[in-house]
Amino acid sequence: MKILLAGGAGYIGSHTAVELLNAGLEVVIVDNYCNSSPVAVKRVEEITGKKVESFEADIKDKAKILDIMKQTKPDCVIHFAGLKAVGESVKLPITYYRNNIDTTITLLECMAETGVKSFVFSSSATVYGEENDIPYVETMRRGSCSNPYGWTKYMMEQILEDAAKADDKLSVVLLRYFNPIGAHESGKIGEDPQGIPNNLMPYIAQVAVGRRDHLTIFGNDYNTKDGTCRRDYIHVMDLANGHLKAVEYAAGNKGVSVFNLGTGQPYSVLEIVNAFEKANGIEIKYEFGPRRDGDLPEFWANADKAEKILNWKTTKTLEDMCRDTWNWQKNNPKGYETE
Repeated sequence: MKILLAGGAGYIGSHTAVELLNAGLEVVIVDNYCNSSPVAVKRVEEITGKKVESFEADIKDKAKILDIMKQTKPDCVIHFAGLKAVGESVKLPITYYRNNIDTTITLLECMAETGVKSFVFSSSATVYGEENDIPYVETMRRGSCSNPYGWTKYMMEQILEDAAKADDKLSVVLLRYFNPIGAHESGKIGEDPQGIPNNLMPYIAQVAVGRRDHLTIFGNDYNTKDGTCRRDYIHVMDLANGHLKAVEYAAGNKGVSVFNLGTGQPYSVLEIVNAFEKANGIEIKYEFGPRRDGDLPEFWANADKAEKILNWKTTKTLEDMCRDTWNWQKNNPKGYETE
């Protein structure tokens, strides 16, 4: 089976590529490298000892994507190609709506023209919005999103559901991620955001390696036990395995299926900082700043459905996440720029 990874050179895409290749599947990566590096593709090949077909292209470019799909003939598409920073989406909503929604429509159009019937989508816990109780369950109402990033995921899910209703041969799996952190245990691939990190763990790692002077924690006055936000952090390799399970499931099922991918265990920002310090013996300098637009105080997953139907559950600990993050960062202090 051949899988096309749209945005496959990015953080989650590259780790998923490793998981798919190690499971004996073929991988095609398409990426415009706006927040990723072609070095990641080379590292995936080093880790797996397998060749990866890769193309530099914008997923919004229908002519190019159609040509690539006709050339490579994938059996399934995994859509990772989205802008993903909550705070940035509040400042640049039109950019987020244009990129995230347009890429999804382009992929669906190209799939329709080439006869590809399996689609796995990188969705997000943000679709649950502000009004649902926690932990989040797949049957909860979507919407009331707290930021444009979340609304793009909500809209893309709706587009995919409507497409599946119109085509009874289409299989769509919506994977609602919680907060991926960590890196491949080899230290060859990891999270390498361009510019100032928007996510917590790469910011901590860059402080640890000396690229940043200190960590700014956005808000310490939330209604949580230590005043900082609480999130469900999941090791990126556990998340990658969820994509392998989703691809296998999509191959034998039609219609739309939705799965949460998380641990069900929330940790606060300060707990993550302390865990990183303990796992790696490094002190992280931090200070508190104002709350960040679009952030919710806390949320976490109920992932029972994924365990029951996909036979998937997390295996990595918080210590693993912290240790693997540092192993990546200390071996690549400037990320992929080292090559």
